[in-house]
Amino acid sequence: MKHPLRYVKYWFLACLAITGTGAQAAEFPLPPAGQNMVGSLRVVIARHADTLLDIARHYDVGYNEIRAANPGVDPWLPGAGTHVVVPTWYILPPKPWVGIVIDIPARRLYYFPSDKKVVYTFPVGIFRPNWPDPLGTSKIIAKVKNPSWTVPKDIQEEHRKAGDPIPAYFPPGPDNPMGELALQTGWSQIYIHGTNKPWGVGMRVSHGCFHVYPENEVQLFRMIKVGTPVRSVDEPYLVGSNGDGHLYLQSFAQVEAYHNANSPQQRAVNAIREYEGTQPAQAVVNWQRVIDLVQKPNTIPTPIDVNAPSLQKIIEQLPAEPYRYAPYGDNANQATPPGATNPPATGAFKGVAKGN
Repeated sequence: MKHPLRYVKYWFLACLAITGTGAQAAEFPLPPAGQNMVGSLRVVIARHADTLLDIARHYDVGYNEIRAANPGVDPWLPGAGTHVVVPTWYILPPKPWVGIVIDIPARRLYYFPSDKKVVYTFPVGIFRPNWPDPLGTSKIIAKVKNPSWTVPKDIQEEHRKAGDPIPAYFPPGPDNPMGELALQTGWSQIYIHGTNKPWGVGMRVSHGCFHVYPENEVQLFRMIKVGTPVRSVDEPYLVGSNGDGHLYLQSFAQVEAYHNANSPQQRAVNAIREYEGTQPAQAVVNWQRVIDLVQKPNTIPTPIDVNAPSLQKIIEQLPAEPYRYAPYGDNANQATPPGATNPPATGAFKGVAKGN
């Protein structure tokens, strides 16, 4: 069995790849041949005024990820001195690694630029029940500044029945549910866009569009060109390795809209066997860990070979660093990125999206 302190070494090396300013998508070099993991776990020490949502946003983590990584911790009042696990450690989705890939169960978008051997990754808010997105391939067909939103009748009616009526039209601006920048996909009325409710990133909050933090939409808008391919996948079980000699499984709750003939356990087994088929040697799998991860998904990559330490042991060996960043505050709960001014009015677009 490898000493757990070895994982601290991997943590330190991987952290060097993460942009230091926070609130920007992490940029990682593509992993070496035969590997498919990027990033690292980290642990920060919360202060009295910190929330899990602030910490998640600073490190570009979604609500689903920060909550799963910190079971039992109050998302609004973690408490001074609480050690918060920040799950900035990822198993990349299955290849091809081209353009934009969105793993819907993971609620995470990956961008693989054609001119650099790197990957950028962003958390996303996905569709609420009964508003599923298509699986498959498309492309970016337009880039939209200052979109407006004409709310479809069925969405107006849904809100009315829920006792939460909304206007029939949202003009461009910080209160627009479509954000201030949007990337239009070839799927009918589906956009990748900012949001006036950034705390919903990582939740099931949309009517079909993919929500990203407003500051992330700025970054995407600058990088993505019209014509960039987009692929959405239903991969609740990701299997991978990072060169430390272990096999990892990252598990997410299945999305009920995508019916699969196999049981969750069989899907996990299939994912493991498929990945092992790409490797020169097969690991001896601890199947009880696999069963546990299927029954209780954990968004953190977890070692599943018989010689691996537990995830808890790995976390305990990580150094904890004080979280030193200011809270985002109420003013950040809008479509304008923190500290930014509104984008110029030129290029305003009246959009009729499937959903915000």
